[in-house]
Amino acid sequence: MIRKKILQRTCVITLLIISTRIYSQSVQAQLNDSIQNTVKNSHFQSFRQPKLPRNGAPTGRRRAGAGRNPECPNSLTRLTALVPGDAEESFLASTVAENPTFWFYVPQLSETTRSGEFVLQVLDGQDVQNVYRTPLTLSGKSGIVSISLPSQSQYSLKADKKYHWYFHIYCGDPQKTSDNFYVDGFVQKQVLTQALDNQLKTAKSRKYIVYSANDIWYDALTNLGQLRHANPQDRTINKDWVDLLNVVGLQDIAKESIVEHYNLEK
Repeated sequence: MIRKKILQRTCVITLLIISTRIYSQSVQAQLNDSIQNTVKNSHFQSFRQPKLPRNGAPTGRRRAGAGRNPECPNSLTRLTALVPGDAEESFLASTVAENPTFWFYVPQLSETTRSGEFVLQVLDGQDVQNVYRTPLTLSGKSGIVSISLPSQSQYSLKADKKYHWYFHIYCGDPQKTSDNFYVDGFVQKQVLTQALDNQLKTAKSRKYIVYSANDIWYDALTNLGQLRHANPQDRTINKDWVDLLNVVGLQDIAKESIVEHYNLEK
């Protein structure tokens, strides 16, 4: 009888130990998952260089070269497109927006160099067609500017087509001279998948984290740039902006102020 009670107590103790271990392991697993999700969803993550284009992908000019007219100010060579690239060369990058926004660093401009032009072309095999072309009157302030395409459907990007854009700053009256400094690059619209859409909804306002992780450069930069412009004192947003530009080799302009947005509605 005594031995039976001892065996029963031993069994109970053993079961309690096993249950405690299982519960402890379950709690630890949940904690690990929670930590992993926190790290995964944290906006304090490192950004990565977008995937480089395959061989044969078009490239453009990320930084303006010297102009032909020696009377044009040398400062215009600092005109820079905020796109992935290698030194002065710009690479093809993606968007899921039909009417995306393009970002540039513009140096301080004299009164004779405030005429600009933005051009968007679609590439169809060997054919090139203008989608949009507009003159711009620039403010002359040194800093980051953004240019958004009009929302009308005729200017909307179509999925999987390649588009070539140019941003010119003229040295003098563009009606009287062809002297200009320019940058150019390429953009391709990707289809917004359901999986990406779900990730964006989860990310709420900081969608740039999701865009960057999915190599959607133009939209990552636009979302983060808009947040930075609206919250210029936010340290986290400012740090993320600097980090994002650093990964594409634009450290020299990463801390420049956002000074102007050109919404090209007609």
